[in-house]
Amino acid sequence: MTGTTDGAIWDQVVTLHGRVESELAKTIQRRHGIGLSEYRALCRLASAEGGELRMQELADLIGLNQSSVSRLVARLESSGLTRRAHCPNDRRGVYTMITEEGRAVQEKAAPTYHETLRDALDSATGDQRVGPLVTALRA
Repeated sequence: MTGTTDGAIWDQVVTLHGRVESELAKTIQRRHGIGLSEYRALCRLASAEGGELRMQELADLIGLNQSSVSRLVARLESSGLTRRAHCPNDRRGVYTMITEEGRAVQEKAAPTYHETLRDALDSATGDQRVGPLVTALRA
């Protein structure tokens, strides 16, 4: 019985996640011209000590593999939102650092992200498939 219950709960989580991620991605892209992963990377960098993280640490924090985070950081760099630096103690270690322009983009997009998240969750409460999950998560 537990497996069935766990499966049903997980299905609700996946459905809710997909719905909310889709809304966030569309809105952030439309209003700010960046992808959702780019926004999340900028948020993690903005809140990191010194505005920098090792590439692998950033990958872990935003749920990407090393190859995907490398492409993501390359896009951010080409837009002037981050820059790379080598670790002074270990030349193999690569850091990515948020720029002032990156901070400005992240700060401007943050209210959009939070508003869209709230609206997507509010909307989901009316869906019998995921509404009880949203209510439980917000409790």
